Amino acid sequence: MSTHVRLGVNIDHVATIRNARGGAVPDPVRAAIIAEQSGADGITLHIREDRRHVREDDLFRMVEAVKLPINLEMACAEEMLAIALKVKPHAVCLVPERREERTTEGGLDVAGHHNHVAPFVRQLREAGVRVSLFIDPDVRQMEAAQSLGAPVVEIHTGAYCEAVAEGDQARAARELEAIRVAAKDGAARGLEIHAGHGITYKSVAPIAAVPEVRELNIGHFIIGEAIFVGLPTAIAEMRRHIDLGRSGA
Repeated sequence: MSTHVRLGVNIDHVATIRNARGGAVPDPVRAAIIAEQSGADGITLHIREDRRHVREDDLFRMVEAVKLPINLEMACAEEMLAIALKVKPHAVCLVPERREERTTEGGLDVAGHHNHVAPFVRQLREAGVRVSLFIDPDVRQMEAAQSLGAPVVEIHTGAYCEAVAEGDQARAARELEAIRVAAKDGAARGLEIHAGHGITYKSVAPIAAVPEVRELNIGHFIIGEAIFVGLPTAIAEMRRHIDLGRSGA
């Protein structure tokens, strides 16, 4: 088991605040630079069809401003593929997307939409981009991800984190076990296992303790905490909880 779980910091909601008023501040690129200086292992951002978060110019500026690996979340859409092939970030995580949702509500059904997802995986991989599929903790989805040739999956942790937030210990235990089973299955198939969505200080340690998990991508909670304590402190505290979970302390 790797002792270090990478932390990818999602800076989308810095752009959300900027976009609420318009103008140039707060700048998500500045947030990415601060995250890099504060111990993040990567930067995650999601360009949506409606551009409610970051925009293309944010991405273009970011690849010039930071040295950390950039993980671009995007839907399986030709418009987004064109952006990704132009920029060629370190990684692309393919996610489901519905215009009316507030945030990503579940994993990508790669088993049910195999033929639609396949050309996106192929073209990105041919361009030298590491491809990740954002999927629910489901062995069937792991099998489909393997068949598509995606080297990485990111397990959707939203149901588990929601149960923790609601204090539903029985449901949280069930959802965490589903994550464990899926992670073990995926790793046995040769997939690199990441996880993310809805993670907080309260819910992160048990996920970090799953031995197959190599990377966590966390955004909304870190940016929310940063309003009160600052981004470096919020990242450092999340890093502390991750390390404690991994060590079993």
